[in-house]
Amino acid sequence: MKTYKGTIIGQSLTDPSMIKKLKVLSEETSPNDHWHLYTVEVSQEEIEQISRNLNAQKWYAHFWDGKDVIVAYKGKIMRFRHDKKETWKPVVDYGLSIGIPIEQLDFPID
Repeated sequence: MKTYKGTIIGQSLTDPSMIKKLKVLSEETSPNDHWHLYTVEVSQEEIEQISRNLNAQKWYAHFWDGKDVIVAYKGKIMRFRHDKKETWKPVVDYGLSIGIPIEQLDFPID
């Protein structure tokens, strides 16, 4: 089964206890103490569950395998290639349309 590494903000979930059901690789608090960041390893099925569990507005979670990136918005999953900026446009445009600030649509991977 293919897995993806990803980042989830605990506060983005309608049911934060969902994190306990995932393989958590690390946990940290953002510098401003507003967000609890979880680095996870998940399957495509788990990404779909996360998408259903996200708060409706202004949130997303993103996952990657190499340069292939999956962005989960509430009820919507989108894909792009991290190394091909032209593939980012639909994902960023959708994020902007639901109120996510442009500076948060940077989708860092390692």
